[in-house]
Amino acid sequence: MTTALAGDFDYDTHGRGYALQRRPDPRIAGLVHAALGDARTVLNVGAGAGSYEPADRYVLAVEPSAAMRAQRPAAAAPAVAAAAEDLPFDDESFDAVMATVTVHQWRDVGRGLAELRRVSCGPVVVLTFDGDELDRLWLAEYAPELIDAERRRYPAIARIAEAIGPATEVIEVPIPIDCVDGFTEAYYARPEAFLDPRVRAAQSAWGFVSAAATERAISSLSADLASGEWERRHGHLREQPWFLGSLRLLVGLGSRHAGG
Repeated sequence: MTTALAGDFDYDTHGRGYALQRRPDPRIAGLVHAALGDARTVLNVGAGAGSYEPADRYVLAVEPSAAMRAQRPAAAAPAVAAAAEDLPFDDESFDAVMATVTVHQWRDVGRGLAELRRVSCGPVVVLTFDGDELDRLWLAEYAPELIDAERRRYPAIARIAEAIGPATEVIEVPIPIDCVDGFTEAYYARPEAFLDPRVRAAQSAWGFVSAAATERAISSLSADLASGEWERRHGHLREQPWFLGSLRLLVGLGSRHAGG
């Protein structure tokens, strides 16, 4: 029997290394947790292995992938097998709802965002990437196919903002040089990381790039690292403590809370 995917990427097959490679970065976590305000009950939608869930409040997680649910630590919040587009909760059941690096994987983004807004009586907090800004990262020079694929996946920031609240704040999130969450921009100063297939396997973007294009990109990057060409063009990044790329935090308060 074939199981239908809940999103655009098969995490049951390809998501088994995420808990190791995609750990929450404490500085990014601080921004996410601050955005939740004084919420005491939080729903984490598309929760994966539990990244960025606050430990000081009641959290319930929603995650459709069994492989991702299995990677959640024993002490993590309980996880419900459900999808963002059909949350099994009453209206305004939670003080806040969060969704971190997941909206681009949903089958129906508009419906999923409406569900987030429906079940929250307070903030809706979305951590995502701005598809229009993906080429800020030098990786675009080596893997343009990856950037093109990602740009098609990410919903427009304006669309997300409109769906989660009329007074939504959009925050440009700085990425630290030693970021421990292994998304692509986390390695802006550590290009050698992309040569490791375990790193790429924890970045769903590579699943949308052909094997030939991936091999070409990695071969070109490897050659430029060996020759010093990458260093000549981008070596200054190795000393740059933060990178302002495409990572965005959206905080929507909803009509009831807009305007104070």
